[in-house]
Amino acid sequence: MSLLYERRPPPMSQRLAPLTRRWSVVVLKLLALPMLLFITLPLLALVLRTGLNTLGSHLATTTVVQAIGLSILTTSITTLLAVLLGTPLAYMLARHRFPGRILIDTLVDLPMVLPPAVAGVALLMAFGRRGLLGPYLTSAGLDIAFSQAAVVMAQLFVAAPYYVKTATTGFAGVDRDLEQAAALDGAGGWRIFQHIIIPLAWPSLMGGMVMTWARALGEFGATIIFAGNFPGRTQTMPLAIYIGFEIELNVALTLAVILLIVSFGVLAVVKGFLRRQIVA
Repeated sequence: MSLLYERRPPPMSQRLAPLTRRWSVVVLKLLALPMLLFITLPLLALVLRTGLNTLGSHLATTTVVQAIGLSILTTSITTLLAVLLGTPLAYMLARHRFPGRILIDTLVDLPMVLPPAVAGVALLMAFGRRGLLGPYLTSAGLDIAFSQAAVVMAQLFVAAPYYVKTATTGFAGVDRDLEQAAALDGAGGWRIFQHIIIPLAWPSLMGGMVMTWARALGEFGATIIFAGNFPGRTQTMPLAIYIGFEIELNVALTLAVILLIVSFGVLAVVKGFLRRQIVA
């Protein structure tokens, strides 16, 4: 005797599940579209308004060349200083618990939320001629305000916390067991830091350096107050864009497009690098 099994159709909920998921994706995309358009349309309008002719004809002007050169120089110095000065601070915050740690961590976060104009005034009150350290700097022959050094200091003040925060996260994520194993094998503290901690935290360190460089490249408020806006001396690309809207719009558009291209390229490279690190 053979047994006949009647194949029953799946319940209605199971049959509707794929359709429900597809509609959920469609609805989610529609809800995400307004914000995406809000971000994309101004950038697209900037590129379309400038055009290749405007970009090519103004790319070699003195103002553009000086602003680009000064921005590259100062942001490179700023990033280097952020790494040299910020790495010990990030390592301390990641690895040690001590009284006042929350206060220090809050102070590191503060420049990221502080209005840039306030940062510029604070730097001027600290290092300007009439500032807290002004008389001592003047007696030593140092006039920092409204100089290229002031540009670097303004950029460092507002951008270095991006490196410190990401580096802190990277150092905190390193497995302590690997360090202990290396110590048992006879490795000293510096060798452990150089050959284990740095390579494992490198994606975060790299991301922090790039974010610091990008933030320094776009710095405006603190720079114009503390360093001024002198062409060829303290006029970075954002400051040249600001003046360009009053004097020569095409120069401002050219610099704005260059900043857009550079920022997009840097972010694309970093995201690709970090993606390869995660896959590896």
